[in-house]
Amino acid sequence: MSVPRLMLSSLAGAGRFCVLGSGAARWKSVRARNRRGLSDLHPQLSPSQGFRDSPSWMPKNRSEPRSYITNPKLATTLVQILQKENRNRHQLFLECNPGPGILTQALLESQAKVIALECNRTFLPHLQSLRTKVTRKLEVVHCDFFKLDPRNSGIVKPPIMLSETLFQNLGIEALPWSEDNPLRVVGIFPAKNEKKILWKLLYDLYSSTSIYSYGRVQLNMFIAEKEYEKLVADPQNNLYQPLSVLWQVACEIKLLHVEPWSSFSVYNQVGGPKKSKNKESLEQINKQNMCFIQLTPLQNLFTENLTSVNYDIFFHMLKQCFMKRHATLMDHLQSLSPVNAVAILKEIEKDGDMKITDLYPEDFKLLFETIESFRESCRWLFDDSLEDIIL
Repeated sequence: MSVPRLMLSSLAGAGRFCVLGSGAARWKSVRARNRRGLSDLHPQLSPSQGFRDSPSWMPKNRSEPRSYITNPKLATTLVQILQKENRNRHQLFLECNPGPGILTQALLESQAKVIALECNRTFLPHLQSLRTKVTRKLEVVHCDFFKLDPRNSGIVKPPIMLSETLFQNLGIEALPWSEDNPLRVVGIFPAKNEKKILWKLLYDLYSSTSIYSYGRVQLNMFIAEKEYEKLVADPQNNLYQPLSVLWQVACEIKLLHVEPWSSFSVYNQVGGPKKSKNKESLEQINKQNMCFIQLTPLQNLFTENLTSVNYDIFFHMLKQCFMKRHATLMDHLQSLSPVNAVAILKEIEKDGDMKITDLYPEDFKLLFETIESFRESCRWLFDDSLEDIIL
């Protein structure tokens, strides 16, 4: 008896399983705006399922202080780097929480067009004053980029917004995935929520929703050095994890610049500098580095066998592999039912005795696509206990 993929996927996270059906949606020739519709037809993981640390990815403390660029020399350096990476002087930038607008002004002086999304009302008047000096080059919106398109929310009001509403109001149109980046996001990941935000962005990227329903949006962000090291970790690094695999499969990751934490200013919600109560803690923080990285979605991310419909199964496969990171590739394949382990090993040209976490990101993607391409059954990564519940 075959089990519909929809039924099993809606129970994602219950036991060791995933489902691959022969009717998976194809990606080719599907425009960005339409791709979101494909994923909407498929039950999505709730934040508490899979890799999320808590039921909500959003910060619980609304008064959480944020870091801002207040050094004009740093702002100039960043603009020069961004110009070097893209020769289009009139590129559109979406700046996350610009605060006092130091980087905003530097971008405008380089002839770029800027949409400033600021969540702190205290900074809005100054940003608006910049707008009066550069007609048509700057738009200021009371919005928090990191809270766009919240899950399980009721009434949405600024600074929380829906990307569809925001982009439509700004006249930003979707581009096909095969074309260039529709816009470039620049900013600083909030220190206390970096990991949750990175997972939320991965979810949006692989499902082609939120900002990624408009195309291959490029992120140019400051991130803590320790989190950057996780993103680029390989099998020889003990930081290697599903987060590493998923970002490396999805994006070209570039390290553009490294800056000491002490170069940034931290402000609270009323726009004043945050004072540290612990001198030793402050000194230790100031010794840390921030990495300015570029995350550019790959044109070939989606294939016939990895789509915005079945991506969640790829996520679950990785979770299972890293939960038993010392097991062999053969052990993992034999735990799948009814996958032909020998045939798959031959197809991907890997030794079954190798440790599963010795696979590189591209190997994990190939493994997933190979299993999906084998049409022996519509089920894999399937628990007998779960089968008893459903059938």
